[in-house]
Amino acid sequence: MNINFNKNEDYNKLLVSELTKRFAKIKLGGGKKRIENQHAKGKMTARERIDYLLDSKSTHIEIGGFAGSDMYQEHGGCPSGGVIVKIGFVKGRQCVIVANDATVKAGAWFPITGKKNLRAQEIAIENNLPIIYLVDSAGVYLPMQDQIFPDKEHFGRIFRNNAIMSSMGITQIACIMGSCVAGGAYLPVMSDESIIINKTGSIFLAGSYLVKAAVGESIDNETLGGATTHCEISGVTDYKAENDKEGLDTIKSILSKIGDYEKAGFNKITAAAPKRNQNDIYGLLPKSRSEQYDMHEILKCLVDNSEYDEYKAGYGKTIITAYARIEGWAVGIVANQRKLVKTTKSKSKSSEMQFGGVIYNDSADKATRFIANCNQKKIPLVFLQYVTGFMVGSKSEHSGIIKDGAKMVNAVSNSVVPKFTIIIGNSYGAGNYAMCGKAYDPRFIAAWPSAKLAVMSGDSAAKVLLQIEKASLEKKGEQITIEKETELFHKIKDKYDEQTSPYYAAARLWTDAIIDPLETRTWINLGIEAANHAPIKKDFNLGVIQV
Repeated sequence: MNINFNKNEDYNKLLVSELTKRFAKIKLGGGKKRIENQHAKGKMTARERIDYLLDSKSTHIEIGGFAGSDMYQEHGGCPSGGVIVKIGFVKGRQCVIVANDATVKAGAWFPITGKKNLRAQEIAIENNLPIIYLVDSAGVYLPMQDQIFPDKEHFGRIFRNNAIMSSMGITQIACIMGSCVAGGAYLPVMSDESIIINKTGSIFLAGSYLVKAAVGESIDNETLGGATTHCEISGVTDYKAENDKEGLDTIKSILSKIGDYEKAGFNKITAAAPKRNQNDIYGLLPKSRSEQYDMHEILKCLVDNSEYDEYKAGYGKTIITAYARIEGWAVGIVANQRKLVKTTKSKSKSSEMQFGGVIYNDSADKATRFIANCNQKKIPLVFLQYVTGFMVGSKSEHSGIIKDGAKMVNAVSNSVVPKFTIIIGNSYGAGNYAMCGKAYDPRFIAAWPSAKLAVMSGDSAAKVLLQIEKASLEKKGEQITIEKETELFHKIKDKYDEQTSPYYAAARLWTDAIIDPLETRTWINLGIEAANHAPIKKDFNLGVIQV
């Protein structure tokens, strides 16, 4: 019996259990009472609508489930950002589905709602995927209108994206299943086809109250912008349905008739499960961040047949580069090695020990070349992050670590094959960038519950911030005792650690999701399946690099 393995296993399973518990609460949206109110109106909830739309027994993933988590508390919160986004199959066709959650502030748009909608559209654009909008929203949340209305990445960008996607030939279908007001009214009209639900769906630039105030006209909302009005008088909408299910069935029917798509042509064979038990991940991943482990063993739990071809295995050992398959798809894996490694001695160079999770000159050089190779061969890239950062100190600086790090960042930035990032543990500083963090356009980016995202570790940051705080207090004439210093340190560290949590990152959409490690293969599989809808049209060009 391996006691340490069992301790790790217990710890990581508790993290997954906490993840499940938190998400179960989020899935209730605005709460059971508001769900009941939705049903009383003859309406399905956002999640029920999506579940009805998706093919039964088909695989799907949810984007941004933790968006808005623990944010906007002074406004009553905004679970899942007030909108549900899933990627799955409808009539065998992979789609992005976006559904306003009317149980959360009547589906009103918070800043995070806009960001999440834009992320859904980004996924559709990058991967040439049809997108379905299930509209049920009261419009912009007025108390926060200044944070959602006028900027480039705000509400209006959504309609710009509608137009761009239309010009690209990306199918957009909207179903108006509740309110659709003001600027939001443009979304279904700018879609290819729109459906409206009789009696419960409505669409207008201004509701009856505003019309009365603005022009003095007295009119009810149904006559102003209901299903009959827009299907028989204005011609704004294309189909009228009597209830939610009929509207969703109409979407299914439309999608079932769409022609086939041009494929990118990524290599795929019959999938095979890993030979190593995937559940071993829980025992392999240490509880302590200072503890070492061999990332090769994690790879064996993730790749088909637990087989991979390691590229430059003896060189730049703090990064593992390997060709493998995941669910049958050929992938290039770039993963941080988490154990202490030793370089090979030569006549001109002595051997040295290198810390796991740190990017050194040789590992950055190797990763750059491997990324270039994958682009040459049209192989999607998978980044497995557990990175502390780049090596610092005079030896590294004199060896040109900035130059070698820049080469790797350049390769990641200019890569044209689809990239997928899984944050396993630490994701610190420039290491996050080089290992394809959110700023480097991974098609999907997900984190395990063990992940931490920050400029540096909590201990290091707290020590720096403590010195600044001490200097400030001493300048004011305060005497800092050892007890006071300890208290300050823990206060600073606790606040910093809270901000490094995977939940903090997911709430702000720095990651697409927090996932059980056992879901990793599913995410990569669906990600490459989506990416295969978009042929690569841009040439790979590294630009200017320092060699």
